[in-house]
Amino acid sequence: MPRLEDHCWTCSCAPSRGDSEDRVVAPKAVDMLSIITTVLRGAYGSLHSDRAANLLRRGLVLFAVGVFLALVLNLLQIQRHVTLFPEEVMSTLFSSAWWIPPCCGTGAAVIGLLYPCIDSHLGEPHKFKREWASVMRCIAVFVGINHASVKLDFANNVQLSLTLAALSLGLWWTFDRSRSGFGLGITTAFLATVITQLLVYNGVYQYTSPDFLYVRSWLPCIFFSGGVTMGNIGRQLAMGGGEKPHID
Repeated sequence: MPRLEDHCWTCSCAPSRGDSEDRVVAPKAVDMLSIITTVLRGAYGSLHSDRAANLLRRGLVLFAVGVFLALVLNLLQIQRHVTLFPEEVMSTLFSSAWWIPPCCGTGAAVIGLLYPCIDSHLGEPHKFKREWASVMRCIAVFVGINHASVKLDFANNVQLSLTLAALSLGLWWTFDRSRSGFGLGITTAFLATVITQLLVYNGVYQYTSPDFLYVRSWLPCIFFSGGVTMGNIGRQLAMGGGEKPHID
């Protein structure tokens, strides 16, 4: 009598050894991809937070520099009777209106952060004289231009304006030489002059001997050189403060 084992056969649907190995490897691959995704998300979040913190630090430094320069330069103009404020504000800190330093600091932060952002957007990283020694010289020249606007005596304001315009262009050519820097400097000069005209028109303060509507004709030159100066500071801060060789 034939045995039952003689009539048995192997089923084709039974799992082979290769299939069982694939079933073991697949979950491991999924787990590995999940771990890699988690690591990448964490790295991106950390990088994003680092960028935000770096942006905040740069903004605070630019704001502080803008406030300091506003206090010093505005005090110089008040002492030389270039600008006149109402009597009630003359007893405040450094004989200046309280709102001027914060406004100048905010403007300095915006300009200083815009310069490297525009450079990156245009794909033209600024590499001309990227070192702190050059930035400090640029600040010194900017303060000198402001000092010249108060101290120099010319036969008329046109001669003074032309002189300061040449000095401002010389500052841009010496420490910047970029198209984006020139364009942002012109934009800064235009917007700041319009805002100043509106403030003087509304009686917030006034200029002695105005010859350009309600302000002095040389004021756009000061704003232009100030925009270039804050742009150089912002660019250097964006580079992390590393010393770079000159690329003239």
